[in-house]
Amino acid sequence: MTENIESVKQVKGTMPKAIKMAKQMDDDFGQGVASFYKAIWKDREDGLSMKNKHLMVFTIACSKNNTNSAKKILVKLKNHGATRAEVLDAMMMAAWAGGIQNFTDISSDVLPEMEQIGF
Repeated sequence: MTENIESVKQVKGTMPKAIKMAKQMDDDFGQGVASFYKAIWKDREDGLSMKNKHLMVFTIACSKNNTNSAKKILVKLKNHGATRAEVLDAMMMAAWAGGIQNFTDISSDVLPEMEQIGF
């Protein structure tokens, strides 16, 4: 399990709560969840880039009004070379997918964070 968890930590920065909870329930289940994370975030030839994967999860976080996750992902997007236009496009897609109210709620927190990070 340690190998899978360490791989996930490198991408996510911390151990995801889902892995912690799964491991508390059952070691095999924890291993399975860690393997799932590892498979999702694996860098594949001809697959989505890490920047695009993070843009996708940023869009999902925004569409679900998950401000804390969206702010954390902004830092990863900056580190992976995302542009301001790409982040703004992702936010517009979030408004489309999650509704204008979620966009209104989250943009008041995310837009200032973008400025602070340097987007």
